[in-house]
Amino acid sequence: MSTATEPPTTDRVSPAQFEVLVPPPADGSTHARLGRLTLPHGVVDTPQFMPVGTNATVKALDPDDLRGAGATIILSNTYHLYLRPGHERIAALGGLHKFMAWDRPILTDSGGFQVVSLGELRKIDEDGVTFQSHIDGSYHRFTPERSIAVQEALGADIAVAFDQPVTPASTGLKALAEATGRSDRWAARSLAAHTRPDQAIFGIIQGGLDSDLRTESTKVVTGLPFDGICIGGLAGDETPSQREVTLELVVEVLEAAADPRPRYLMGLGSPLDLLEAVHRGIDMFDCVLPARVARNGQLWIPGGRLNMRNAQFVDDPRPVQEGCRCPLCRNFSRAYLAHLFRAEELLAYRLATCHNLTFTLDFMAEIRSALRSGTFTTRLPELRASAQPSRSRASAVQSE
Repeated sequence: MSTATEPPTTDRVSPAQFEVLVPPPADGSTHARLGRLTLPHGVVDTPQFMPVGTNATVKALDPDDLRGAGATIILSNTYHLYLRPGHERIAALGGLHKFMAWDRPILTDSGGFQVVSLGELRKIDEDGVTFQSHIDGSYHRFTPERSIAVQEALGADIAVAFDQPVTPASTGLKALAEATGRSDRWAARSLAAHTRPDQAIFGIIQGGLDSDLRTESTKVVTGLPFDGICIGGLAGDETPSQREVTLELVVEVLEAAADPRPRYLMGLGSPLDLLEAVHRGIDMFDCVLPARVARNGQLWIPGGRLNMRNAQFVDDPRPVQEGCRCPLCRNFSRAYLAHLFRAEELLAYRLATCHNLTFTLDFMAEIRSALRSGTFTTRLPELRASAQPSRSRASAVQSE
């Protein structure tokens, strides 16, 4: 069954077309769905994970590595590229795709994540945020309009509205309400500022863990003609169960309104967390987690994880994962990778990152296959067992 979708009424022709190819079953056993997002630089099958290339690179990898791992879309960070090398320089050099030699879709984060991650280096008011650069101490002003202008100069396939996220579990209700209301107002300003016709723009739902604020923000953002819907302010200091309850609430509101657009949960990266979010109706994800833990020597395998810094691997002739198609597992042993980490050779970081991203993207492909065949709910226990050891609450750090 294929359901073509369109965003709320607007005169603008969207550069993003989303189809739900297999909708959730009528029995309510899952809200998971199979989809296809068509963007100016290619097609993204959903559910999908986006590797994070904060500085126009996924650390230690080149575009061929990313394609080999199965990446069809990546995320880059607006704030960091604005600081260095500068969005105007990137635009003059042909835009972000040409600059980083990546011919597939790109999504740019708005810089909103830095509003929470750089808490000691920023000051917020109703109009925007003043940041002090972590590079040289200089001051920089970001408003919704400025964020969108930078993203338009970068030229990604998808821009994202500027917002004020907060840590969901540890923020008081008053501060949460202020940030949510401001994010909703900034969503409208971001949309009004966006003029590039070949670039989609996604709005961001906030509200922390408060059901009333989250419901109201969902209604505000989905009432605007964005091309897609981000669910922000999660994958932080909340528990997995708190996150899942909040996702169920948001998806219930979206489904009640028959909202047709893709749903993107920001900052989630461990396989089990991805699976549970897909089960609750989410289509897109991003996180640095698979790449970050790889550089620390942690390799994900079905049903487990290996710490390549442990002495048990120094004489182990087996591949990290039997049958894995990544360059590490096709060519090298656990013993060799353990040696590279001990010798602090740069190849260790590339090979380990290739493996974890291949594992993650293959896991998402397996989820899509189960959705396509109608076996997702029956395979949930098996998929959970495969992903279980990779769950982490440290999924939200989007900047490397």
